[in-house]
Amino acid sequence: MKFTRITVDPQQMGGVPCIRRLRIPVAAVVGMIADGMSETEILAAYPDLQREDIPEALHYAAEAVRERGLPLTLQ
Repeated sequence: MKFTRITVDPQQMGGVPCIRRLRIPVAAVVGMIADGMSETEILAAYPDLQREDIPEALHYAAEAVRERGLPLTLQ
C-alpha cells in the first residue's frame, strides 16, 4: 500500500511519522481513536486534519505492526 498522506522527515519531529507534513503524529490520531474519540471530535481537535487522513493513519499503523512484531506478555 502506498501512503500519500503520511510523511516521515528526519528534520521534523525527529522523524516520527506525521500526517501530511503537519506536526500531527500518526500515533496521536490512532491514540485518539483508541480512546474512543469520534472522527468529528478528532477533526475538531486538529482543524488542519482532513477526513481522509484518519483512515490512512489507521492503515499506516496496521502496516507498521504487521511489519514488526511487538513483544507481548503471555497471560
